[in-house]
Amino acid sequence: MKKIFCNITLILFFLLGSATINNVLADDPAPPPPPGEHGASGDQGGGAPIDGGLSILFVLGAAYGAKKIYAVKKEKEEA
Repeated sequence: MKKIFCNITLILFFLLGSATINNVLADDPAPPPPPGEHGASGDQGGGAPIDGGLSILFVLGAAYGAKKIYAVKKEKEEA
């Protein structure tokens, strides 16, 4: 059981990690320059990427949940 859990964790880690790295290393062209009077009107919200942080939080949450499930099953087997 522990071996299967480790294998699944490693596979998810590498798949999500490679997807994030591919997004970061993509050859996207530079964004266009802002219009003439920058900041005068309209929504000037930033384009901060949150994909990497959300991916990491998702993986950590899944690992924590799997650890909790494993601990409960192990506790039931001992009882």
